[in-house]
Amino acid sequence: MNNKHRATLRRIFEIPVRGDVAWRDVEKLFIALGAELSEGAGSRVRVALGGLRAVFHRPHPSLATDKGALKSVRRLLEQAGVKP
Repeated sequence: MNNKHRATLRRIFEIPVRGDVAWRDVEKLFIALGAELSEGAGSRVRVALGGLRAVFHRPHPSLATDKGALKSVRRLLEQAGVKP
């Protein structure tokens, strides 16, 4: 992981939950952690990380990830043993 990925990880785990984390940065973090991403129907993105699987929706028209999705990303990372 580079410094940009570490910064994204810290932003995901901040409390209160941020509303300005770009989804493309979240996807880049997943890839840096070794996750497999695959496209689903519509705006769905399937993520497989550490034996866990999750489905997220890419935000649109905004580029920022909404707070609910960011909480789900945080939960997936915690379950996979990833912490800042």
